[in-house]
Amino acid sequence: MASNVETLIRSAVTKGIGKVADFNRKRLPRPTDAHPYLTGIHKPMTEEFTLEELRVEGEIPTALSGRYLRNGPNPALPPDPASYHWFTGAGMVHGIRIEGGAALWYRNRWVRGAEACAKLGEEIPPGPRAEGFDAPNTNVVGLAGRTFAIVEAGGKPVEMSDTLDTIAHNPFDGTLAGPYTAHPHHDPFAGETHAITYQGEQPNKVWHVVLDANAHVIREEAVAVADGPSIHDCAITQNYVLVFDLPVTFSMKSLLAGYRFPYAWNEAHPARVGLLPRTGAGSEIVWVPVDPCYVFHPANAFETADGKVIVDVAAHETMFAESKRGPDSPRSRMERWTIDPAAGTTTRAVIHDHNQEFPRYDERRTTRPYRYVYSVALPDGPGELAIADTRLFRHDLERGITETRDFGPGRHPGEFVFVPRATEGAEDDGWLVGLVVDRNDETTDLMILNADDFMGPPQAVVHLPHRVPPGFHGNWVAD
Repeated sequence: MASNVETLIRSAVTKGIGKVADFNRKRLPRPTDAHPYLTGIHKPMTEEFTLEELRVEGEIPTALSGRYLRNGPNPALPPDPASYHWFTGAGMVHGIRIEGGAALWYRNRWVRGAEACAKLGEEIPPGPRAEGFDAPNTNVVGLAGRTFAIVEAGGKPVEMSDTLDTIAHNPFDGTLAGPYTAHPHHDPFAGETHAITYQGEQPNKVWHVVLDANAHVIREEAVAVADGPSIHDCAITQNYVLVFDLPVTFSMKSLLAGYRFPYAWNEAHPARVGLLPRTGAGSEIVWVPVDPCYVFHPANAFETADGKVIVDVAAHETMFAESKRGPDSPRSRMERWTIDPAAGTTTRAVIHDHNQEFPRYDERRTTRPYRYVYSVALPDGPGELAIADTRLFRHDLERGITETRDFGPGRHPGEFVFVPRATEGAEDDGWLVGLVVDRNDETTDLMILNADDFMGPPQAVVHLPHRVPPGFHGNWVAD
């Protein structure tokens, strides 16, 4: 009975806070400039397209068979620029189907939550929806032969068809009790998929969630925290899941003021990394301090013979310290963190000292030592994060060098993913696949690069006749 009463009280308090936020939202100061995430390269699309027989330059390898998918915020109804935050737009998934050496189709589809269905005059698909936000906008993944749009901070997965129609709001066939994340990590050696999840309404805990090969939850282990930290991503090693408990936390002040994304830089919150045994209790986590910073995305992580943990991250000096419209950071750089649980220290070493984000690697190496990280350059200088650079980096961790591929003036790459040519093979034996927006003519190219010839000509380029907003994350989902 106590838990039921607690739930009722929490629900009543939440509704009351929501009413205050709704009232104050209407009183927010009107912006005097164009919203950076509603205009320019980020201007939302207003239609859904199905394009077939796409124009291709070069030769698409016949071994490349599947779908390139990407998700990102794309409001279906015009938002209020005074309160809109980039992280809160309704999700839109873009997909390009590759088969038999051809690009068969491109489709873009809103994730069918309340907003998109209101715009399109459709019934909301079945299934339990997340309170307040029901159109996951951050990532899209293939799990157990199915496709899921996913998001953090309490959002629930939404299952989509191979052609990107929304099937249902589906918390992994009812096996997920709590929130999920935008960044699950598959262990190719154990066959499990791990995540760290959080929910704004419960600031004193986060969860380690594990899926089996059928995309069913087999573990939801709570870990005690404080202040409601925003933990966007995690990393895994053979024995641990890494919990990045850093100084971006829930802000009641921002929520009551009416801002849609109520998280902010919190200097009073200690920065630390947790090493949670993958099968251990939440109370067994080992917390190791780190100098204050913020990490959206790590690359790979692994353990050394002497008991240390290595993880490579795109580290920001601060985050959400000024802007209420999207991520802001004075600078970011690629770093290698060496976490020593015995000494209780984290040593940060710079891999490459330039603003960058969206690190990816050959995920066949997850939990093991590896050589290459691919990341997207960001413009120099502080301010709101802009997808406005023209360069893609390849960091060779073995040789300690970085190669830079420049796509040319006005051509802006998003996150590139590594696709192996075979189940086994060298770490660069595959392709890099990603979208490049061309602001010169408002078109977009799907670029297929040979990873073992990073600076060479593209293997193939699939042309789209319109601009695809940069969005966030995507994946190659093989047949």
